[in-house]
Amino acid sequence: MKIKFVSPERTYLMIKDEIDAAYFEVMSKGDLINRAQLKSFEKNLAKFVGTKYAIGVNSGYDALHLSLRAAGIGPGDEVIVPAHTFVASCSAIVNVGATPILVDVTDDFNIDIAEVEKNITAKTKGIMPVHLSGIMADMPKIMELANKHNLTVVEDACQSLGSNVNGIGAGAWGLTGCFSFYPFKILGGYGDGGAITTNDKSVYDYAMRMRYNGEDRETGEYHGHGYTCLLDNLQAAFLDIKLKHLPKWIVQRKEIAEKYKKALSDLPDLMLPHYDKPGFDHIYQNYTLRSKQGDKFSDYLKQNGIEVLTQFRKPYYKHEALKLKDTGFPVTEILSREVCSLPMNVEITDAEIDYVVKIIRNFYGK
Repeated sequence: MKIKFVSPERTYLMIKDEIDAAYFEVMSKGDLINRAQLKSFEKNLAKFVGTKYAIGVNSGYDALHLSLRAAGIGPGDEVIVPAHTFVASCSAIVNVGATPILVDVTDDFNIDIAEVEKNITAKTKGIMPVHLSGIMADMPKIMELANKHNLTVVEDACQSLGSNVNGIGAGAWGLTGCFSFYPFKILGGYGDGGAITTNDKSVYDYAMRMRYNGEDRETGEYHGHGYTCLLDNLQAAFLDIKLKHLPKWIVQRKEIAEKYKKALSDLPDLMLPHYDKPGFDHIYQNYTLRSKQGDKFSDYLKQNGIEVLTQFRKPYYKHEALKLKDTGFPVTEILSREVCSLPMNVEITDAEIDYVVKIIRNFYGK
């Protein structure tokens, strides 16, 4: 069998009539830039996350970048960020002129609160927790630290839309929440996209203007040298349709995760992504397990037709061109050798799940 990590074409066929109707509405009206479909999606996204505002932008990176600028973070400032994440989290900090301070993570792949506290200095202006794979960082403790030290929190929630801690959603804790709609994400577009969520009106006004070259579209007044990073109206129309289905899709992902758990929990060389954390809701953006056999394990799955992700085998701070300081991150180093994300999507069939399980058990001689 050949099993893809995600199958956007299958998802399209599941909701084809709705997606086609959205396409024809946009195209027949010529509603291509900043029209009603974008405004509708922003309104519905804010409601889903639990914030007053949402601002559609071109990518998850743009959401992070604009958020940091809206917070006034720049040269001379330090922002704490996990060592185990996609490079865009760190790059956004660098590209506003601030200094990223990398800290290690814990076994759930999220930022280590003890390490955050150790690295707070007089220059620290922000914390960027990254909610990886569908389970959130410990936001109650992060917000406690942030309030104690007067720090801005920008949530990189690109992998956890729909997750929550104690009923408060990812992206509703900090000054902003930042989301990606890259096709592999739990709410994936047909191209790239992103969004900022916030309860702060000044952040909302800033992001709305700066995403459109600094212009206030109502008055025509320019409020600074901005950027061109508006979410396309057609993508917003598609995402608005898919957002309606997301709650039931999250239920399906949890059911798939339970099937993996039931079938694989007896294998001692695997650490499965199921955590005993009261109040924390895992929505399984990715089903990222750890195998002590590292590449031998993931390569075996690939050789048998199973598309898996092994992010991030080489931690971003080890790339010489990025000029980042490696102060030693032992958990990140272990994770980087062992991580493997199995196919996790609402399009996958029971037969395909059974095949993934069969190949994994074959690898371990079970």
